[in-house]
Amino acid sequence: MAATCTHLSDISFEIEPHATGCEECLATGGTWLHLRLCMSCGHVGCCDNSPGRHATAHFAADAHPVIRSFEPGEDWWWCYVDELDFDVEGAPPAPSHP
Repeated sequence: MAATCTHLSDISFEIEPHATGCEECLATGGTWLHLRLCMSCGHVGCCDNSPGRHATAHFAADAHPVIRSFEPGEDWWWCYVDELDFDVEGAPPAPSHP
């Protein structure tokens, strides 16, 4: 495991989310517990504690390495490749959702 995320050059700090909820759950009528935002493309997926685990499935399919929490008041980030949670000092807050 890396001590720092080595994939920040692969992301956009100005990413726009594709949806206000988990894209796959919204399409199928599924439910989620918490949301994650892909910092490469804006995909919104559900966390690994949700039945669909769509954020991790998105990483497995598209290899986009970095997500951040898409929950109000949470600013943490996760790199799947480096298996590292971290904060990005000076990063804009995650876009809000209802």
